[in-house]
Amino acid sequence: MNAPVPAHNSADFDRLFNGLLYSLMSWQQLTDFWPKIDTASGWYLYAVGQALPEAPANNSQVGKFIKELDALLRQEHRESYCGIVYADDLDNPNLVKIYDPNHLGSACGSSKTVAVPGWIMSRMPPRELAPAWIVPANRKRWWHALTNPAST
Repeated sequence: MNAPVPAHNSADFDRLFNGLLYSLMSWQQLTDFWPKIDTASGWYLYAVGQALPEAPANNSQVGKFIKELDALLRQEHRESYCGIVYADDLDNPNLVKIYDPNHLGSACGSSKTVAVPGWIMSRMPPRELAPAWIVPANRKRWWHALTNPAST
């Protein structure tokens, strides 16, 4: 039986989600950032457009998520810079937004429609977000394989 999602104030999540975030502009900054995430500190892993996580991921799941997502970003975001990963604190993060390289839109907010990230890592339960695109089947399969307990 799955544990219920803990009660939380979605206003707190929204404040963090919509607050000041710092971009990891270079690939080296991203490489240096990942080890700063304490994989055992109760991270909720959320693929926007998929079901909300019911509980924080375990240490192994967070480590696998970081490894697999890093590989996906480097393969699909074929730029000389990263610039699609944002965190509230680059040394002790509580929230990380990761934009899908195939659905970037305007992450900086320069247009009237701000892009929703593809994935969120949060130390508090996230609220449901709706992507402005249909999540492709290959992304759903990737997420399922990543989060399926049999694959960890």
